[in-house]
Amino acid sequence: MSEMNHSGFRAACDALSNKVDAGQFERFRWSRDEAPKLARLVELVMGSVEDRTDIEINEEGGSQDTKRFVIKVHGKRIAGLGVALDRGRAVVSIGAVERSPFQVVQDKPIHAPYSEVDEQWVGETLGKLMERIVPA
Repeated sequence: MSEMNHSGFRAACDALSNKVDAGQFERFRWSRDEAPKLARLVELVMGSVEDRTDIEINEEGGSQDTKRFVIKVHGKRIAGLGVALDRGRAVVSIGAVERSPFQVVQDKPIHAPYSEVDEQWVGETLGKLMERIVPA
């Protein structure tokens, strides 16, 4: 089947699935289309500090479309990190965590179309977010 015919067939299957059960379809669509993107985004975030022994990014939970992390430096909890997908955009935010000797200057999350997300984008984004961390 050619790519054009295949995409038309896929769209028809999606439409039928959505008609039959919109909730089930959305869960299926998320698993098929979005979950791999979020997994790749998380992989890039975790990989950004893999060569650092002084900094850790540890997953602390989340939901289907959002992952939460804590940034630790020298074993100390410093800040929270949120990673999400929202309508085709990667969104990364930072915030304060309990027991941290640091505060986080509040500002808007950083986002970009998922198609622009790569190691460089993640590194630049995390760098900008880490600049928001200040002593309490």
